[in-house]
Amino acid sequence: MKKHTKNILLAILTMFIAGQVEAQEYDMLINDGHVIDAKNGIDEVMDVAILDGKIAKVNARIPERNAKKVINAKGYYVVPGLLDIHSHNFHGTEPDAYLSNSDTALPPDGFSFRSGVTTIVDVGGAGWRNFKQFKKQTIDRSKTRVLSFLNIIGSGMKGGAIEQNIADMDPKLTAMVAKQYQGVVVGVKLAHYHGFDWVPTERVVEAGKLANIPVMIDFGGSDPELSIETLFMEKLRPGDIFTHTYAHVNGRTPIVDESGKVRDYVFAAQKRGIIFDVGHGGGSFLFEQAVPAMKQGFKPNSISTDLHTGSMNGGMKSQINVMSKFLNMDMPLKEVIAASTWQPAKIIQREDLGHLSEGAVADVAILNLRKGNFGFIDTQRKKMQGDKKLECELTVREGKIVWDLNGMASAPWNE
Repeated sequence: MKKHTKNILLAILTMFIAGQVEAQEYDMLINDGHVIDAKNGIDEVMDVAILDGKIAKVNARIPERNAKKVINAKGYYVVPGLLDIHSHNFHGTEPDAYLSNSDTALPPDGFSFRSGVTTIVDVGGAGWRNFKQFKKQTIDRSKTRVLSFLNIIGSGMKGGAIEQNIADMDPKLTAMVAKQYQGVVVGVKLAHYHGFDWVPTERVVEAGKLANIPVMIDFGGSDPELSIETLFMEKLRPGDIFTHTYAHVNGRTPIVDESGKVRDYVFAAQKRGIIFDVGHGGGSFLFEQAVPAMKQGFKPNSISTDLHTGSMNGGMKSQINVMSKFLNMDMPLKEVIAASTWQPAKIIQREDLGHLSEGAVADVAILNLRKGNFGFIDTQRKKMQGDKKLECELTVREGKIVWDLNGMASAPWNE
């Protein structure tokens, strides 16, 4: 009898242990949220399970008992961690260095997670001469995934006369460093050149060809203006990026003409494969350009901030704020999410990012779509009213919670 009782107890204990193991199959479960994942064509309520920093499962119903931690996301949108592919993060203390090792650039972690951004791309802060310093100082020390577009200028985006130095635009050395840090260096940048000269554009494209990566052009400042039609149709390759799409600045032809019509060759360029990036910034986004362009169906391929100290407190504010502007210009939510996740991941040739496929890194943002009366500002301090606004409730980076606005993942203090 005693032996029989012992066997029963042993069987119960075995079942209990097995049940405990099953109950801890996942580290985290985000359930009942509306998942938008452009790569996998998901736009519906689903559960997302995370294990060991990876997406373990996405399914209509995953039992809560299988997870150590459960986050209820009912009424919220669950999306891949956002990618901001135009930012300035070579933060440092060098005086008069503009966006290269200076206090005008921003440390990534202070401005990424609160907007749902898990990957940020510094565009042009470092060139081949000082990229190692940028990597050691910023990339290697940040919780945010930081990638780079190398400046075609060897010493990076230090402003003024330094960025006019064609002699320092070396395609071979730029490509050499890009290949050395493949996957971290994801492109080449040309910015702030003001001469009536195609040589800088040709050199940045040559560097892109040598390293097999895209280039990003910050165009303008030429007197007389260089033709953007020539830029789109002859100088850039399919997959290359034209940033500050909705700007109207001196020395650059705007995409919307004086009569409010998007120029025909702009549509042709996008069809050809030229990437049009928002790059909002502190002086490069006007509703007078964006609103008519959106009404005519000219949408951005990627939504980005151009984040730095000169833009963050003006009209731009954050990635999530820029996304909200496009929502209120009638860009569907799933397209806004795609332009901030999977599309930029493809543009920078990092297709391991921007989606929630099983086995992918568990970078996730939980967004709240608020309804109400909101105001949005462009870079001339002109206002557009809107009735929709995105907020980031929670951000997960490699399976760890790095931002929780309202305690969604936290237990009450008195329980």
